[in-house]
Amino acid sequence: MLNKKLLALALGGFSIGMTEFVMMGLLPDVARDLAVDIPTAGHLIAIYALGVVVGAPLLVMFTGKQSPKKVLIMMMLLFAVFHLLFIISPSYPVLLFTRFLSGLPHGAFFGVGSVVASRIAPKGKEAQAIAMMFTGLTIANLVGVPLGTYLGQQFDWRLTYAFISASGLLTMVALNKWLPVIPVMDTGAPVLEQLSFFKRWQGILLTLMISIGTGGLFAWISYIAPLMTEVAGLSPEYISFVMILVGSGMFFGNLIGGKIADSVTPTKAAITSFLLMALVLMLVYNFSYNTTTALILSFITGMIAFTVGSPIQLMLIHSARESEKMIAAASGQASFNVGNALGAFLGGIPISFGWGYNSPILVGIAMALTGAFLATLFLIKSRNESFRSVSEQQTSQKMNSFDVSAQTE
Repeated sequence: MLNKKLLALALGGFSIGMTEFVMMGLLPDVARDLAVDIPTAGHLIAIYALGVVVGAPLLVMFTGKQSPKKVLIMMMLLFAVFHLLFIISPSYPVLLFTRFLSGLPHGAFFGVGSVVASRIAPKGKEAQAIAMMFTGLTIANLVGVPLGTYLGQQFDWRLTYAFISASGLLTMVALNKWLPVIPVMDTGAPVLEQLSFFKRWQGILLTLMISIGTGGLFAWISYIAPLMTEVAGLSPEYISFVMILVGSGMFFGNLIGGKIADSVTPTKAAITSFLLMALVLMLVYNFSYNTTTALILSFITGMIAFTVGSPIQLMLIHSARESEKMIAAASGQASFNVGNALGAFLGGIPISFGWGYNSPILVGIAMALTGAFLATLFLIKSRNESFRSVSEQQTSQKMNSFDVSAQTE
């Protein structure tokens, strides 16, 4: 039976996923319309990621005293309005500013939405509930991005973003109608107390793990077009088909990741995902010279890469204190976008040295393995802390028993 509460969250994921990824396919059209070169138009991708990084903690901190339902509706209202401003922006500098604004609600929506999904889910199904919200993002890659690219290329790129703005308004209606009223999650903690999550080892390790580990995906996907045309020998007109394969893989990988995280633990699921990501990228590096193999690996890589989404969100939520949960969950999207920028930047370095269009994959392998190492370190430190806590509790119980015995004598 369709869960309308999670469907409302998935609609938001669809809207956000579409705006984040469709720009990559529309860059030539945007550049031509604005009379700038493609690298200059590409700044619209980077500025959106910056908006996500800035907006994720700020909007969560300053909306914490509102009910989660109101916050989610507010985020989608901002999303729709900022995209409307983006559509009517008359010049490139104004477009940059409004593109930055449209990225602000992204992390806050997914952060608050992750906590909401985990709380309305049945016991033991939290990761699958979060995965259902992220299903919207994967469907955006599968259906929304190709559709938006077609609309932009055949008519006007601004029409694509009008569709995205309308999708945000539709999400508002769905959230208002289907999402139940959830008690305010704010504990009254001041801003500095909420930010204390990033002072503890859990916050530091998780931020590094997500920022570096997920960069393995972006080191690969940022250069997938030249990889498929120059290395695999595919005709350029089939790149859209490749992206549909990748999007299909992401769709299934997201659902699989939720099931794995509920079956074992989120940390073990994250370690497994990062290790498998490194392994499949190694296969891509070695076997992408064959067109058929490269196409199959495009689907598999997209699937493996997206199994990590739900586990890392649960790791953030479980590691945070009550006053930190919202900002911790939102920081996952900020870190993911740092991974986007890092993967694309570092992946481009070997190409600039003339190592070929499959060389970014070596960077991706190193980043995925680093993510697995940091997740393993997180697991070890968590176990040691739990062991210390149990030992201290047992010692305290023994001391109390000794005191009671002494008083009795």
